[in-house]
Amino acid sequence: MSLSWNEFPFIALPATLCWLTAGLLACRRARSPQSVYAVDALSLVGIILFTTFIAAFWNALSRPPLRTMGETRLWYALFLFLAGYITYRRWNYPWLLLLSAIAAAAFTGVNLLKPEIHSIAMKPALQSFLFIPHVIIYIIAYALFGVATLAACVLLVRRRQNGNNHELLSFIDNLIHIGFGFLAFGLLLGAVWAKEAWGHYWAWDPKETIAFITGAAYLVYIHLRHQGREDNTIIWTLLVAFLLLLLGWFGTTLFADADRSVHLYY
Repeated sequence: MSLSWNEFPFIALPATLCWLTAGLLACRRARSPQSVYAVDALSLVGIILFTTFIAAFWNALSRPPLRTMGETRLWYALFLFLAGYITYRRWNYPWLLLLSAIAAAAFTGVNLLKPEIHSIAMKPALQSFLFIPHVIIYIIAYALFGVATLAACVLLVRRRQNGNNHELLSFIDNLIHIGFGFLAFGLLLGAVWAKEAWGHYWAWDPKETIAFITGAAYLVYIHLRHQGREDNTIIWTLLVAFLLLLLGWFGTTLFADADRSVHLYY
């Protein structure tokens, strides 16, 4: 089965509607067994719809849909909600399922309003077998960091209302540790890929530089937590780290010199 970008709205809108409805049902104070089943069913239907479109779009392009910003947003919306759903099932934070659904819907909305040009062509550097795992592992890390950031915002609000919430902070730590593992692995794969494609492991390209700074920011958070810090400083450290992540993901294309950057493929 093949689907083009023209069919995306017919998949994306029902999927995000399922996710948002699931989040709202999960947040209801009085939940019946039927509503619990409905949350799972709606969440899984949306995930299956999104996954089906990505697979069919991949088939239509005859290449992995991981090259343009719009294509990475497509994966991010899926992984962001998937991470929110898994954490909801594991730690029972219904508000996190709703926030993940809203964030995923926002990224989907950007793709609906600003579709990218999806050409079939793949430049030589992207034809490596490392291309797919490198990008997907990075997006998984970004999704975990995104969910952790949503939880950190909630924690910041809760602290202003009723003081500390150690359980939620420990949950955030789990997400950051797992996400950083994916980030580090993706970085290593990228270095091996760079050696294969350009003859060097690291060139301080704008994309590589901001990736290093982002990783260092998350390491600062991990270091502060291992020191036992629980004040708002570490929450703001996490928020700054996620802003750096977004800058590295979206911002480098705005100021990177196309003659110098090896990460521009347009």
